[in-house]
Amino acid sequence: MAHYLLQVAYSQEAWASLVKGPQNRIGAVSKAVETLGGKLVQGWLSFGDYDTVVILDMPDNVAAAAFAAAIAAGGSCKSVRTTPLLSPEEGVAAMKKAGASGYKAVGK
Repeated sequence: MAHYLLQVAYSQEAWASLVKGPQNRIGAVSKAVETLGGKLVQGWLSFGDYDTVVILDMPDNVAAAAFAAAIAAGGSCKSVRTTPLLSPEEGVAAMKKAGASGYKAVGK
């Protein structure tokens, strides 16, 4: 499974609804993730640019994009950011491939 960091900023309307009727959204989010073949690893509320952050295990980029699109289309979020995550081993493998790519920077 591929890992993703999902950051969400709620709309003003969503916050008004949550303040009026506080709820833990992890259950609802987990069900949608599982329907797409994934797993919600952990979720947190946060403050700053994003209101909630979750780590997802998804089968592939298509499933991750589908989930992000579903959230964005729902209307409760003003911003959704999905970041693919690499394990340290995957990062090192990418560095090795980069070094062997033959790419030359401008002027070199």
